[in-house]
Amino acid sequence: MKTELAWVTLAGVLMWAGGCKREQRVFDPGAAQSQIANGVVLNEVHAGAEHLQEPSPSPSGTKYEQSAYAVGEGKRLFESYNCSGCHQHGGGGIGPALMDAEWIYGSHPEQIYSDIVQGRPNGMPSFAGKIPEYQVWELVAYVRSMSGQLPEDVAPSRSDEMAVTQAEQAHPKEHPPDESQHNVQRGKQ
Repeated sequence: MKTELAWVTLAGVLMWAGGCKREQRVFDPGAAQSQIANGVVLNEVHAGAEHLQEPSPSPSGTKYEQSAYAVGEGKRLFESYNCSGCHQHGGGGIGPALMDAEWIYGSHPEQIYSDIVQGRPNGMPSFAGKIPEYQVWELVAYVRSMSGQLPEDVAPSRSDEMAVTQAEQAHPKEHPPDESQHNVQRGKQ
């Protein structure tokens, strides 16, 4: 009887342990390979989505968009590098809004990366050679989160100051014309 009970208990424990697959998370995907972001080949700048070609998927930026830590760091860097001075916390001011479906130079991660590293005419400074590449990708992930282009389970951290607006992931999702719906709705895999 004791042996039978031990086998049933062992079988139950094995079934329970086999059914608990824990999600693998990378909390800091970039600091290990920190290099200055200046290896971008400059491209011809055209305003308007109709001039943009579909960029190839970037394995570099994808891991940052899957990490809530990286998005939270991007939020911190957005304030530290005074991006909010022009973009007004994503709502637009001197710089364009980052929370809507109107993206002048494209909403794909590679395009936003180019915007940050190369700069853009009429005010966007170039950060080439000034900040590490992983921080640029963290900024890219945060900028995309402002318009709801990241999966729902990846949200930036809460702000340290008193909240006067909704969190980034609480805004309705905006879909720029060049953004595929598949990328936004994939969520957990």
